[in-house]
Amino acid sequence: MSLSADCENANSMNQQMTKVKMRDHSAKKKKGLRELKSRISLPPELKNGLSQRTNNNNVSYQTNDSNNIRSKLSQRSSYYQTTSASVQALDEALNQSNISSSHLSPYFSSSSGGQLSRNEHRLSMLDLGFGKIESYVKLEKLGEGTYATVYKGTSTLHTGFIALKEIRLEQEEGAPCTALREVSLLKGLKHNNIVSLYDIIFDKTTLTLVFEYVEKDLKQYMDDCGNILRMNNVHLFLFQLLRGLEYCHARKILHRDLKPQNLLINERGELKLADFGLARIKSFPTKTYSHEVVTLWYRPPDVLLGSTEYSTPIDIWAVGCIFYEMACGRPLFAGTKVDEELNLIFKYLGTPTEQTLPGVTSNPDFQALRLPFYHGEPLKRLATRLDQTGINLLDKFLRYNPNCRISARDAMMDELFSTYPPEIHTLDPIRSILDLNGIVLMKDHGSKFISSSLMKTAISKRSSVHL
Repeated sequence: MSLSADCENANSMNQQMTKVKMRDHSAKKKKGLRELKSRISLPPELKNGLSQRTNNNNVSYQTNDSNNIRSKLSQRSSYYQTTSASVQALDEALNQSNISSSHLSPYFSSSSGGQLSRNEHRLSMLDLGFGKIESYVKLEKLGEGTYATVYKGTSTLHTGFIALKEIRLEQEEGAPCTALREVSLLKGLKHNNIVSLYDIIFDKTTLTLVFEYVEKDLKQYMDDCGNILRMNNVHLFLFQLLRGLEYCHARKILHRDLKPQNLLINERGELKLADFGLARIKSFPTKTYSHEVVTLWYRPPDVLLGSTEYSTPIDIWAVGCIFYEMACGRPLFAGTKVDEELNLIFKYLGTPTEQTLPGVTSNPDFQALRLPFYHGEPLKRLATRLDQTGINLLDKFLRYNPNCRISARDAMMDELFSTYPPEIHTLDPIRSILDLNGIVLMKDHGSKFISSSLMKTAISKRSSVHL
């Protein structure tokens, strides 16, 4: 009997201790919620009139005026849906934002001086205006496509101009897959030679991507210069293109739409890869993709002949075409349709054989062409402005066999860039190569950009005056 009584007493004490612990836990949880409410800005009707009670994993709400609250919540349901999407988008965009907690203090610090949690961080960004279209003002239209319109704009959140890519959403289909792909890839890419994504804004009819504003693209730059660029600048732009591309390829990302219009140039001479709408993450083992990628002039022959099994060399062929275009002032293969494009490639580089492109003779698309056999032209005759070093690198870009094309990493080590300082290969990805001594943008004829050497001199003089 004594033993039984002791057991009962022990059980009773354990139950009481468990209840005390549960009360303590509940009190701490309520205290934490009160502190959280005091540290972030919630809608008044939720902050003042709404208390949340969790019981057996079911959530119920109690209010002093339930009808009033339901009415307010109903009126703002679309707002909360938009905000919820924006919070998710902001969470993805945080990694791309140039603004850190330290820059936004005291918004990202608690009243007690500690750092906010990730969720509080996101909500604080919403409080500041991120994820809200009201934070941006459109100034002028820069361009328009099938799904999107791009505007130059200003923002209360950033100094200088920004670019707003407004993507129209179809009610039945939602956001185009190209837009979702661009967002998902850009949020993880932080590199000086890749355009920065600042913010993402959702509403019922549009998805707006906020990018850093870059003055013009490479096509516009070449047009301004009468398509004659200094070879110094050709090398400068080519190296930056390879640098940004190598960063992508190292992460198994294929751009798949490289062309001068998708390469942005700022007034300092920094080149940035843009428009990742067709980009894909390369799976291993080899995955089948669409062959309808890359603008026709920059599409490699294996893809033109229907290949859907490709990897990073698809971008390298495009680099070769862009290199030639910068150096010579005209597109290399300016066909208007696939068979004409292939005819131009074969005419200039020679008809491919089993040695240069394995499997080509049994390819049904190749057999259907019925083109004459071309011996090709010497590259030196095609690219008269390039010296032998440039010709050699161009040849490595334009190999028929994708496996024989040079990689972006190896191309950066080519003799063409032997005058660049060695530290250029170990430079932090977010830093510009123009920060290094000896790397300058020279003023091209017709260009409105000041040369980076003069810019560096001006900055140096201003610094000495302030000192």
